[in-house]
Amino acid sequence: MQPPLENESIVLVFTLSGLNETMGNRFVFFSLTALYYPLIVLCNVTIIYTVISHKKLHEPMYVFICNLCMNGLYGTAGFYPKFLYDLLSQCHMISYAGCLVQIFVIYSSVLCDFSTLTVMAYDRYVAICRPLEYHSVMTSQRILECILFCWLSPFFCMCVVIVLTSKLTLCGSSIEKLYCENWSVVKLSCFSTTVNNVIGYVIIIIYFGHAVLIFCSYIQLIGKCKKSTEGRNKFIQTCVPHLLALLNVTVALLFDVLYTRYGSKSLPQDLRNFMALEFLLVPPMLNPLIYGLNLTKLRKEVMRLFLFFFKKEVEIRE
Repeated sequence: MQPPLENESIVLVFTLSGLNETMGNRFVFFSLTALYYPLIVLCNVTIIYTVISHKKLHEPMYVFICNLCMNGLYGTAGFYPKFLYDLLSQCHMISYAGCLVQIFVIYSSVLCDFSTLTVMAYDRYVAICRPLEYHSVMTSQRILECILFCWLSPFFCMCVVIVLTSKLTLCGSSIEKLYCENWSVVKLSCFSTTVNNVIGYVIIIIYFGHAVLIFCSYIQLIGKCKKSTEGRNKFIQTCVPHLLALLNVTVALLFDVLYTRYGSKSLPQDLRNFMALEFLLVPPMLNPLIYGLNLTKLRKEVMRLFLFFFKKEVEIRE
């Protein structure tokens, strides 16, 4: 049995030190965040409402886009409200339980993004390469199975991660980020974290493997679509947005992984904060914009929705 360490203690609260050097501009950051977060919510809710309220959009591709936007709301809810509070507070702290919940929400959301983009790639593969079988393959039951896969597999992975992290004995309570991140907590452990490291790398490899498989499948789709003008048009309209979304979330998570595990403290804190926040800033906004602007059927319904509310507003004022 290993003897107790002098610095070993029961950690009840973590200190988040990511804002320490930028507090002089906190009201500017608060104003920008207070504008940006409602905009994220508006864009995602608009896509969700449009898909749900129009029967002609009740197709697999639009259901998966709706799921992607729901996940965007879920993930950002784990960060932005706490971040806004911290910007107005002199003391940036989070409870031990709150920290684990934030880790679970933020990172299960990122993994759910990858899972959703994976099933969307499968949907596009069937639609383009096996068009005659599409409706027999993408049944309501298959869609439900895909949605469950999108949420349950990330939840399972993060439950394993959180259980392993919660069993660690910690010798510190300072996290050098704007939010709770699993590796930052694991590094505070008094003892070996080999199991946590192995599980973490396995999950990273699995989900980056998702991205590699999707890119490989799209190479086949490109070859298939070259053969006809209709195929090229379908690829440009439905697959290019998907590739942009995939590239977006992959680069964003890569930034976070590299910064967290290998980032240098010599970098300016503003740059380090941006690298840590990139996947919470860009994908939740870019995903609804990519699909809302590029997919013709969805864009038309969104425009009709805004015109409807605009007319209602004019009538009320008159």
